[in-house]
Amino acid sequence: MYRIGQGYDVHRLVEDRELWICGIKLPHSHGLLGHSDADVAIHALCDAILGALALRDIGYHFPDTDPKYKGADSKLLLAEVCRLIREKGWEIGNVDITIMAEAPKFKPHIEDMRECLANVMNVRTDCVSVKATTTEGLGFTGRREGIAANAVALLYEP
Repeated sequence: MYRIGQGYDVHRLVEDRELWICGIKLPHSHGLLGHSDADVAIHALCDAILGALALRDIGYHFPDTDPKYKGADSKLLLAEVCRLIREKGWEIGNVDITIMAEAPKFKPHIEDMRECLANVMNVRTDCVSVKATTTEGLGFTGRREGIAANAVALLYEP
């Protein structure tokens, strides 16, 4: 049996924050605002994996009202989501993430991002797709006010 989940997340860009995307710290003048490290791509990915099994969303499992998640490394949240789905008898087949932002340029970092996520999820790198696109100057991402990410995950019962 197979299950598919979809996730979406958005975070505002602000000064004086580090920019973490797909578990990789990127050089940039702004970072994403959030309770944790605000890794928008990992948050969308967690929602996709959780959604595939109808396990609600990342906010349900890791609420921003809980002080233990203040500044949390999103890679740890993803590892916990993977532990949860494996505990229920499922494995990750593949994941596909699209990041929407005008800057920074993601191309030089895509392979590191794929490897990082694959290591956290304990899957082969060829099971992880990361893509980035601009919105051609349109909307909040086009105005460089924030970054959005969309993710899809395929789960299977071994």
